[in-house]
Formats: sequence, structure tokens, C-alpha cells
Amino acid sequence: MEDTQILGRIGELVAEEHQLRARAAGDGLDEQSSARLRALEEHLDQCWDLLRQRRAAEEFGQDPGTAHQRPSDEVESYLQ
Repeated sequence: MEDTQILGRIGELVAEEHQLRARAAGDGLDEQSSARLRALEEHLDQCWDLLRQRRAAEEFGQDPGTAHQRPSDEVESYLQ
């Protein structure tokens, strides 16, 4: 999956999350919607982690599978 695909998926998930949170603010969420919101949050975390790993791999010349082994401040430095 390319970065643009990951970013597109993140956008879709955020839009759905926003709709669920707006509904929760108005009427509250039923059990199924609450479960969907938790699943969305988990999937968003996974997408962001994948994107961070890919960018760390580009920055540090490592494959994404080993990017998590670097100190977090070093891995996150690509954002600066």
C-alpha cells in the first residue's frame, strides 16, 4: 500500500469516525455503533503506525519491519 493510499484510507476512517462522534453527541451510540467506533480508532492507529514506519524507513534507510526498534525520538524526527 502506498502512502497516498494510506492517507486516503485515513481520510475515509476519520470521516466515518466524525459521523459517529457527531451522532454520539446528539443521541448517544448504541452498542453496535460504539463497537464500530472502537474498531475505527484501532484501525486508524494501525494506519498511522504503518505510515510512520514507512516514512522512518525512507528517512533512515530501514525496512518498515525494523523501524520500531529505533528510539522513538529518532524515528519521529522525520516530522521536524
